[in-house]
Formats: sequence, C-alpha cells, structure tokens
Amino acid sequence: MPRVSFATPSLCLTFLPLLARVLPSLPPTVRDVDVPPLFRERFILSGYRPVGLSWRSYVLSLFQIHNETLNVWSHLLAAVCVVTRFLAFTGFSVDVSSLPLVLYVVSAVTYLSCSAAAHLLQSHSEEAHYSLFFLDYVGVAVYQYGCALALERCIFLPAAALLAWFSCAACCYAKLCFRRPYPLHRKLCQVVPMGVAYLLDISPIAHRLSTCSWTSNSALPLHFLQVVLFLLSAFFFSCPIPERFSPGSFDLFGHAHQLFHVLLSFCTLAQQEALFQDFLWRRPALVREFGEERLLLACASFPCLTLCCTMTALAMRRRARAQLLKEQT
Repeated sequence: MPRVSFATPSLCLTFLPLLARVLPSLPPTVRDVDVPPLFRERFILSGYRPVGLSWRSYVLSLFQIHNETLNVWSHLLAAVCVVTRFLAFTGFSVDVSSLPLVLYVVSAVTYLSCSAAAHLLQSHSEEAHYSLFFLDYVGVAVYQYGCALALERCIFLPAAALLAWFSCAACCYAKLCFRRPYPLHRKLCQVVPMGVAYLLDISPIAHRLSTCSWTSNSALPLHFLQVVLFLLSAFFFSCPIPERFSPGSFDLFGHAHQLFHVLLSFCTLAQQEALFQDFLWRRPALVREFGEERLLLACASFPCLTLCCTMTALAMRRRARAQLLKEQT
C-alpha cells in the first residue's frame, strides 16, 4: 500500500515567503483626527489611511478595506468594462466614421483611470493630494469633450471645448484656494461649470428624447437611463447623504462619494451602449453628412483640449507646491 505524505511541497516553502515580501501587511486605517484636515471628509470619521507611507503601500492598499476602496474599484472595473465592450463592438475595425467613438472611449477610460489613481494614491502627501486631484479634473474635462465629440454635433465643439477647459480650471482653483470648513461657493465652483458643460453636451439628446418615439430607436431608453443616473450621481456629489444623518455609520461603505462613483460608472456604461446604438443607426450617413475632413478636424481638437487642460493642471500644481512651501516656512 502506498504511503501518503502530507509534507508541504518545497515550492510552497519557497513561494510563501516571497508572497509575504511582495504583499506585506499594511498599517491599519486611522480616524479622521489622525490625518491632516486636507485629507478629511465631512461626517467620515474613520477608515483613513495614514499619511506619509511609501507609494508601494498605497498601491497595495487597493486590496485593503478603507474609505476609498469602493471609490477606486468602482472606476477601475468600469474602465475594464468600457474597453471590453468597445473591443467586442468594433472587432478592432476602425475607420474615419468611428474616430469620434474611439475618442469617446479613450476619454471615458482616461477619466475613470485618473479618478481611480487619485483616490488610491492621494494620501501619500499634501503635494500628491493636490497633484492627483488636478489630474482627476483633467480626466473629467477630457471626458466632457469626448462626450461632445461622440454626439457628432460639430457646431457645438468650440463651446464644448471652452466649457471643458473652464470646468478643469474651476475645479483646480476650488481645490487649491478653499480650506475647511469649505464655503458653499467652493462646491458651486465645481458643480456649475460641469453642469453647464453637461447641459450643452446633452442638449441634442434631450431634444431627441422629447420629440422622437422611444420605440423607434433602441438608443433612446439608454440615453434616458444615463441622464437619470447622471442626475442622481450629481445629487450625491453635491450632498453628503446619507452620512450627514449618521456620522461614522457609512465610513467604509455607502457614503455619498462612493454612491456618486458607482452611479457615474453605470451612467458611463449606459451612455457608451447608447452611443454604440446611435453609431449603428447613423454610420452610413456620418461621412456623407460631415465629410472626412471635418470629422478629422473635429477629432484633432481632442488632443489640443487635453494639452490645454494638462498645462492648466501643471500650472496649478506649481502654485500648490509654492503654497505648501510657504506654509512650511
């Protein structure tokens, strides 16, 4: 009869210490009083990561439960879904008519990735906090303009580009220049420019929703869904509900910014699917309606807008660094 050995394989003995070195135990989360005011959120009393750890620690905190975990994972998973669905839709076949749709997907992945990076890494230092959220605002502006491009309304593009840049600049300014307790006009600096940009971008869709039969176009119910999800996400971005009514009860899961992230992720997925349906319906007429040159010119404005927003964020980062140095002296 053969003898059975229960000894641990030598491979495991080699692998487990290596795994322990790669994934070290992370410091436990701390309360709001243990981090500087810049990193605190209203009515969120615990679940903060200590400030000043190594970059590696914050990267590994992707697998730790803290008050940013859901913010990070919701946008990371949404970015994967956006790319996967796009590849399944196009089958790697792209032409001039589909370039606005490609740039929309690029813009969606950009804003989702920048947001995830900001929430994952921002606790490293005050300078990193400012820099990463400035990057986040660049992603939001790029996404706003990507939406305008995908809707194929070239007449609105100059205004859409200006509003997207203004949204980025206003959010950076509000982040840098207001300190806790934040006044109401800080939130207005963030919400109003983005709201006006959204109204401009969504105006063609609102017109279609109010004048066309929803049964004749499969994209319209999806557009309606993304509008509802966006409005709900805007509400939770603006109001700290439900944590306002029970501080400390929603620190790790369920606070307003997490709900904002989750709703915005679903909004993006619904919008992408609606734009895919629109593209199938309108593709034969796109090049004939706008012309190849006009479509290419419109798409060329996308990297220009991205560059302008990036330069604005870098300028604000220099101001933030100078302000922090002045406070330390």
